[in-house]
Amino acid sequence: IMNAFGLIQIGLILSCTTIISSLQCSHLPLQQRKVIENSLRLLDKMGKKFPEQCLREKMSFRFPTQVLQPRQKESVGAAIEEIFQHIFYIFSKNLTLAAWDGIALDEFQNGLYLQIEQLEACVVKKHTHYHWRKEASRLKLKKYFQKIDCFLKDKQHDLCSWEISRAEMRRCLQLIDKVTRKL
Repeated sequence: IMNAFGLIQIGLILSCTTIISSLQCSHLPLQQRKVIENSLRLLDKMGKKFPEQCLREKMSFRFPTQVLQPRQKESVGAAIEEIFQHIFYIFSKNLTLAAWDGIALDEFQNGLYLQIEQLEACVVKKHTHYHWRKEASRLKLKKYFQKIDCFLKDKQHDLCSWEISRAEMRRCLQLIDKVTRKL
């Protein structure tokens, strides 16, 4: 009798978590907008105004906007998840010369991390990793973020390279924001 009761409890818990997580997935676009707004605010808070001495070093990384234009909501979600992972990776190393507000940086990283986890749960649930594995899109994103990574390495992660990268991540998040508002 106890075993059957235990199984019923486990079944109830599993069905509740499935319902809750599917509700979270349906609210994802709204939630993403909030996360992006917050991330943009934190990016601004992390550093001061763009340093004048860095204006000469402007760099064009050319974000591959086509990766955010698939027909399916799910593949856009998968693309956004991938972008967040790349941003998280870039903003989690060699930040000593960035001279940014540490608390804002931590909040920025935590927000990205939580969003990645949520997107992963929703994207995997809808089996869209199979649709998203369109290597062309993934490679374009990888190349884009490699350019930024190489730029940082070439400049030895100096203040200007970080400020230019921060400005680029701002543009990147603004593009995602535009797309999620249309979803």
